[in-house]
Amino acid sequence: MTQPTPDHHGIIYRRAALDEGYTDKQLTRRVDDATMTRIWSGAYVLNTGETRTPEELHRLTAIAAVTSSPDSGFALSHQSAGVLHGLSLLTPQLDRVHLSTGYATGARLEKRRHLHSGALDDADTVVVDGIRVTSLERTVVDIACSVGFAQALAAFDSALRNGADAAVIAEYLEGHKRGVGQARRALGHADAGAENAGESWGRAQLICAGLPTPRLQHEFYDDAGVFIARTDYDWLGKLAAEFDGMAKYQRHLADGETAFDAMRREKEREDALRRLGVMVIRWVWEDLRRNRVVPMVREWLDRLGIAA
Repeated sequence: MTQPTPDHHGIIYRRAALDEGYTDKQLTRRVDDATMTRIWSGAYVLNTGETRTPEELHRLTAIAAVTSSPDSGFALSHQSAGVLHGLSLLTPQLDRVHLSTGYATGARLEKRRHLHSGALDDADTVVVDGIRVTSLERTVVDIACSVGFAQALAAFDSALRNGADAAVIAEYLEGHKRGVGQARRALGHADAGAENAGESWGRAQLICAGLPTPRLQHEFYDDAGVFIARTDYDWLGKLAAEFDGMAKYQRHLADGETAFDAMRREKEREDALRRLGVMVIRWVWEDLRRNRVVPMVREWLDRLGIAA
């Protein structure tokens, strides 16, 4: 059975499908048999058999929402713009499409859209994949002023990693009121070395507990100058920590390598670090959710005599 043709974003619009000769009944049948998913009124995506991440699905939904809207002056903003910018966000709010209207008033929460008020100058928006969105710096400030410290830190870390201008971010924060204090605090701790939102969350927990801030992505070499490892976090070259280590290694298996091979490779790596006198600890998402990270780090900082 042939399928309607998606556009360059991967979206099938009802009007285009009808132009191809399909009927509404045929489109409905494809939704009913799970060949397609309706992501917005008059917009669909093909189900290819591969599961889309929430971010991937939200990206398509946000694009469909803004291109289908009669309010063509609106720009994708907040978490929706963050997804298009490729930010690694911690617990992003993706249940609604976020749009900035450019008007001083008129913010409202709808079933599937969150309309944000506030002026938008030309410098506040850019075009990403043909879609008008708030700029990277404006986007991350909008997010950081509306979420908690850990989410704000993750957003800033990711934005800096993606090339955001810290000075421009700071300028935006001079003009914001609500949530600006927490956002400024998060920006002060932001570090492009954090590779994902999970790593940022771990650091946020350590910061909030008053523990020493770790160095990020430090490379260790042996006495002969041979590279040993690059760690997610370390303190004074005495204590190193890895977030979600085994999951990372299993995602990057070499050709012909098994999960057991990756586990053995990681053990050899840790053994080499310990021979250098570096203690290695690790945590996963569940440890972050259950607040196990701070006690673990504090215990080893105390054992190794690293001042808290």
